[in-house]
Amino acid sequence: MAQELNHQSCTNCVYRTWAFNKLSQDELKLIDNHKKEFAYNKGEVILQEGDEISSFLYLRKGLVKLLSTEKNEKEHIISIAKPMDFVGLLSIFSNQKQLYTITAIEQSVVCFVELDVIKTFIRENGAFALDFLEKISKVSDDVIHTRMKINTKQLRGRIAYILLFFANHIYENNAFELPVSRKEIAQLIDMSTENVIRILSEFRKDDILTIEGKHITLLDPERLQRIYDLG
Repeated sequence: MAQELNHQSCTNCVYRTWAFNKLSQDELKLIDNHKKEFAYNKGEVILQEGDEISSFLYLRKGLVKLLSTEKNEKEHIISIAKPMDFVGLLSIFSNQKQLYTITAIEQSVVCFVELDVIKTFIRENGAFALDFLEKISKVSDDVIHTRMKINTKQLRGRIAYILLFFANHIYENNAFELPVSRKEIAQLIDMSTENVIRILSEFRKDDILTIEGKHITLLDPERLQRIYDLG
């Protein structure tokens, strides 16, 4: 169950420069008065698809997945967000309800700021408004770019991309605990779970990686990159 934390002042937050560097001290204090922080365990839902949108949120710690459900109940992972990502930006102004479910895939800490406060800053602080629009654009660009990288590849290329994504962009290490299940990988790359298991087994037999439970070590990341490049 989500645990409310004694939140850190935005003035002293390590993320202030990246997230709110266009705000004055008084504006930062206003955020402090209208902000809550919650800690989530792995697997806990942060926001549910269909929930009313009332807060702007960003991820201070951990990893989360953004998941959408089709009418036939088939689930798709839209993206995986890491710290300093504004995980709620994709529909924060265009819809009144959440278009996707946000779930922690590692121990995570999320800051919730009342949306009305953010809207006030956008109306009254032009520099913040421009900076905020740039961040919304970047979030959209990143999601589209990731989907293009995945959708234009064959199965081996897609799985190579996911493994390199975790190694290079999330953990910055060729050895890591895979934070998602084989089923979740399948949801992310739009393939069957059986195919994901088969390709991971092939990579292991080819000495590209080792797998021990959820622990993965990339033995030959250059070869994995070539597999991705060739598609």
